[in-house]
Amino acid sequence: MCFFTQMWRKCKNCAIMQARVLQKTRAYSRRKEKKRMLSTIEAINSAVNNFIWGVPAMICIIGVGLVLSFRTRFLQIRKFPYAMKVTFGRMFKKREASDGAMTPFQAVCTALAATVGTGNIAGVAGAIAIGGPGAVFWMWISAILGMCTKFSEVTLAVHFREKNVHGDLVGGPMYYIKNGLKKHWHWLAYLFSAFGVLTVFGTGNATQVNTITTAINTALMNYHVISKDAVPTVNLVVGIILAVLIALILLGGIRRIGQVTEKLVPFMALVYIVLAVGVIILNIGHVPAVFASIVEGAFHPAAVTGGAVGSFFMSMKKGVSRGIFSNEAGLGTGSIAHACADTRKPVKQGFFGIFEVFVDTIVICTLTALVILCSQVPVSYGQAAGAELTISGFTATYGNWVSVFTAVAMCCFAFSTIIGWGLYGTRCIEFLFGSRVNKPFMLVYALVAIVGATMDLGLMWSIAETFNGLMAIPNLIAVFLLSGVVVKLVKEYFAGDGAKS
Repeated sequence: MCFFTQMWRKCKNCAIMQARVLQKTRAYSRRKEKKRMLSTIEAINSAVNNFIWGVPAMICIIGVGLVLSFRTRFLQIRKFPYAMKVTFGRMFKKREASDGAMTPFQAVCTALAATVGTGNIAGVAGAIAIGGPGAVFWMWISAILGMCTKFSEVTLAVHFREKNVHGDLVGGPMYYIKNGLKKHWHWLAYLFSAFGVLTVFGTGNATQVNTITTAINTALMNYHVISKDAVPTVNLVVGIILAVLIALILLGGIRRIGQVTEKLVPFMALVYIVLAVGVIILNIGHVPAVFASIVEGAFHPAAVTGGAVGSFFMSMKKGVSRGIFSNEAGLGTGSIAHACADTRKPVKQGFFGIFEVFVDTIVICTLTALVILCSQVPVSYGQAAGAELTISGFTATYGNWVSVFTAVAMCCFAFSTIIGWGLYGTRCIEFLFGSRVNKPFMLVYALVAIVGATMDLGLMWSIAETFNGLMAIPNLIAVFLLSGVVVKLVKEYFAGDGAKS
C-alpha cells in the first residue's frame, strides 16, 4: 500500500470520526435545547395553572355561585325536592327525542358522562391526602353553590340555543354569550370555544385513554395474563379499538351519543355505588368517627392529620378546587350537552344541572371519600396521592379480586368522559369554523386515542388542565352578566308551569 493511500485512509477515518462527534454534539445540543424549552413551558404553565386553580379563580367561582344563589333566593336548597321530582322522577319515563336532539335524560347522561370521570376516583383521593379529611366538607360547600351555577348555565344554554345547518340543537356558553350579550362581549364566545378545542384533546381524550390502558394493564398483570414486555403491544391494540369505537359513536350523530351515554352512565354509576356502599356497610362502625373527622378537619386539620396538614386554608383550597374540577360548575361545559335536550322549558332542564352536581359531588365524590376513610387504609397526609389510594380502600375491604371491578369502573368512567368531551369539542370547533369541520375533527379526536394509549403524556395533562380552567373565565363573566335573565326565567316558570310545586 502506497504512502498516499495510507494517508488518504487516515484522513478519511479522521473525517468520519469528526462527523460523528459533530453529530453527537448537535444531538446533545438539540436534547438540551428541547429540555430547556420543556422546562420553560412547564414553568409558564405551572404559574398560569396555580393562578387559574388557585385563590383568585376559587373566589370568582364561589362569588358567582353566591350571587346567583342570593338572586334566586337559594333555589338549589328551596326547590331541591322539586328538582329531584322533575329529574330523577322523570328518568324512567320512556320517550323519543326529535331529530337533531336528545331526550332530557340523555342530555343529563351525556353531561354526567363528561363530568363523572377518573377525577371522582383519583381527584378525591388527592384532595384528602393534601388537604386532610376536612377537604370533603369544603367539597360539599362548593357543590351546594355549584348547583345554582350549573342550574343557571343549563337554563341559559337552553334559552339561547339555536339550530345549526343540519337541524341539530346547539348551545352552551358561546351561544348564550352571542345571543344574550351585546356585540362588544362576543369575543368571549370565541375565546371560550378556542380554549374548549385546545382542552378536549388532553383532558377529554389522551389522559382518559391513558387511564384506561393503565387500568387494563394492572388487571392483566395482576392475574399474569400478560408480561411487562407485552404492555406496549396491548396499549397499541387498546388504542386502536378505542379510536374505532369513539369514531363510530361520534360520527353517528347526537342521537347515537345520547343512546350510548344513557346506557353507559347509569351502569358505571351503579357498579361503583354498589361497591362503595358495600365498603361503608362492612366498616359501619367507623362511619361516625369519619364524619366527625371531616367536620373537625375542615376547621382544625392539624388535629385530624397529626399536624401533617396544619393549614385551614389548604384544606379549604383542596376541597373547593376538587369540587369545582369534578362537577365543572362554572366551566360551562355541561350546558353544551343540556342544550341538545328536546325540551321547551329552560328552567325545567336547569333542574337537571342541580341533579348533575348532586350526583357527581354529593353522592359519588362523598362515597369515594368514605371508601378511603372508612376502610382505615393508611393515608400519607401532606403527600400527593391518586387512584391507587381509592383502590387500596376497596382491596383492603374485599380483597384483590375487586381490582377487576375497579378497573372496569375506571374504564367506563374514562370512556364516558371521552364521549362527552367529544361532543363539547365538536360544538366548540363548529362555532369557530362552521359545521363542515365537524367530521374531520371527530376523526382527528378519535385518532388521538392511539396517542394517549402509546405515548408518555408528560406535560399534556397539566396543560390541558390549565386550558380547562381558562374556559371558566369567559363563562363566569357571561353567567354573571346574564344573572338577571336567569332570575326572570325562574319567576316566569314558577308563575306558570311550576306554580303547583
